[in-house]
Amino acid sequence: MAFSFLTQELAIDLGTANTVIFQNDQIVLDEPSIVAIDNSSGKALAIGKKAKLMQERENPGIKTIRPMRDGVIADFQAAEQMIRGFIKQVNSKRRSLFTPNIKMVVGIPSGSTEVEIRAVRDSSEHAGGRDVYLIYEPMASALGIGLDVEAPKGNMVVDIGGGTTEIAVISLGGIVIQDSIKVAGDVFTNDIQQYLRQQHNIRVGQVTAEKIKIAIGAVIPDLDENEPEPYLVTGPNLMTAHPVHASISYQEIAHCLDKSVARIEAGILHVLEQTPPELYSDIVENGIHLAGGGSLLRGLAKRLTEKVNIPFHVAEDPLRAVARGTCLALKNTDNYTFLMR
Repeated sequence: MAFSFLTQELAIDLGTANTVIFQNDQIVLDEPSIVAIDNSSGKALAIGKKAKLMQERENPGIKTIRPMRDGVIADFQAAEQMIRGFIKQVNSKRRSLFTPNIKMVVGIPSGSTEVEIRAVRDSSEHAGGRDVYLIYEPMASALGIGLDVEAPKGNMVVDIGGGTTEIAVISLGGIVIQDSIKVAGDVFTNDIQQYLRQQHNIRVGQVTAEKIKIAIGAVIPDLDENEPEPYLVTGPNLMTAHPVHASISYQEIAHCLDKSVARIEAGILHVLEQTPPELYSDIVENGIHLAGGGSLLRGLAKRLTEKVNIPFHVAEDPLRAVARGTCLALKNTDNYTFLMR
């Protein structure tokens, strides 16, 4: 291509919780999907990590927005400002007189409607994308995990992100059966907030609940090894507003996440019920692959294996499986028929 130095290729995993951008096989950006906006001017004051520090601490003149909800764009303008800001951050390291033509591949949930797909495409184009391809997240996860998605055999992927859990059976470069359920990291965080309110009379914000989830999040009450130490939480008592300290164990978290994890189990069984028998036998043989931040919950693979009777494997670096797969798709835009223009 003439002037190929003017073409920039970016693979973007636009997640509900985090946005990851790959360029030339390198992670050039990994930031929370959040924007802080000045209420009077509507301009973005901060994006990513800086905006995350302001979350739940802002004054009336500033609001923090998470533009992605349940894996899709909920606030179009904020999403555009966020994508534009992230691309600017990536480009701040480039020294060029010309604005590059940006070719990008963006991951979207498999249950996206036409309107939601258009919102992602429009936001990407407004943020500077000249050549925009879209890929369904379970397909990107499978590529990122290292599965041969074009082979004539069945692979099953469960990607537990921030907003959605994507469950898909993939064969011959296509998604055969898929389900996208709105139970994922954000719901787990919410469960922890509710539990602390009801059982310990403590009010905690989203940020603290997320820290608890990362520190001691588990889904089975008896972990064989690497048991995390109890987490000390400080917050106001709901009745008196006096400060309260409580020590939370991972068993309590396993108990409070139980119903949400059961809904993911039901989703997996629902997809398996509809899977054609030949593909089903491939899945039993190869196991089911877990990706996304939610797969880092302690004991999840063990619990799911016992429930479904098929071995579950957690991908290495599950948080970036979608981004890595999107990066592979970017290199093969001419060959992969499952990419959408």
